[in-house]
Amino acid sequence: MFKTSSGKYIAPQMIENMLKESFFIEQVMVVGENEKFASALLLPNFEYLHGWAHDHRIHFRDNRELITLPKVLKKFQKEVDTYNRQLGKHEQIKRFRLVFEDWTANTGELSPTLKLRRRTLYKKYAHVLREIYAYSEGEENRGKHKFEE
Repeated sequence: MFKTSSGKYIAPQMIENMLKESFFIEQVMVVGENEKFASALLLPNFEYLHGWAHDHRIHFRDNRELITLPKVLKKFQKEVDTYNRQLGKHEQIKRFRLVFEDWTANTGELSPTLKLRRRTLYKKYAHVLREIYAYSEGEENRGKHKFEE
């Protein structure tokens, strides 16, 4: 559990498990401790996304390019919006960013039991989290999870 800057408590694992019900989402980390709103890092299910992109005649070179395409971002926004309807206003994901690098136990983002290693993910995606919360370089929330690089 974490608390937002407005004092509302959020249980990230419940939201993460809900979002992972989407065929499009492989992994998710909900963030927002000491922030004004909850956000998420989303790792797409690229196998499913590639099929969807093919069906919608979306051309791309690699996963890095695929997650930046407007039609793909719009589809993920629709997915997030669908699940947000099941959440309280303070729990809803206000912003998200797609990432393209797999999260595995071998690369350190997941534990051997496949749980998120949040501290590792915070460090790895510090630049993305700064962007979500509009911090400038070197600036950060002074809460529990600092965006260290």
